[in-house]
Amino acid sequence: MLSNIPISLEGVRKEDIDKEILRVGIIAELDAVSLYEQLAANAQSEDIKKVLLDIAKEEKTHVGEFQALLLARDAEQVEELEAGRKEVEKELK
Repeated sequence: MLSNIPISLEGVRKEDIDKEILRVGIIAELDAVSLYEQLAANAQSEDIKKVLLDIAKEEKTHVGEFQALLLARDAEQVEELEAGRKEVEKELK
């Protein structure tokens, strides 16, 4: 689980700090999604399972928020996401 920033921001160029912060936010939210879904899969109480899955869903929304901010700031990321989408599409045909 992520409780510390996994990179040193001291070595990041000033113009890249916000992008790296957003990436760390995405990592943290994805980690939370994984944690809550794993807990839900093991919960015996249906009420607890339901709440955990709802919280996991909220974390996925947070991923989307961070990603929207990142894509507005990193044109290369936009291009590479599209390239990845096209590669998958090609492989699945």
